Amino acid sequence: MTTPNSGRPEPGPSADISDIEADIEQTRDELGQTVAALSSKLDVKERTRQKAADTKERVAAGADSLKHTATDNPSRTVPIAAIVVLALLAGIVVWRRRR
Repeated sequence: MTTPNSGRPEPGPSADISDIEADIEQTRDELGQTVAALSSKLDVKERTRQKAADTKERVAAGADSLKHTATDNPSRTVPIAAIVVLALLAGIVVWRRRR
């Protein structure tokens, strides 16, 4: 594995104790950040919740946009409704075939 270049030189053989302690402290901080990033990637429950919330927000925005389009221009309501019904049917077909 390669280590990221932190932009700081490692203390050399002539380094005093404070330089070495500072290096150790910075290494601990970097390791803590790495562990936190890995744990958040492995938290499947939280990632699933976040994905569901994002999808819910996107669908709500799309529904709101569709509602405004339908109310602003009633002549387009029938074609839009037909497209929504066809998309829903296609989603059901795909879902049933995967089961």
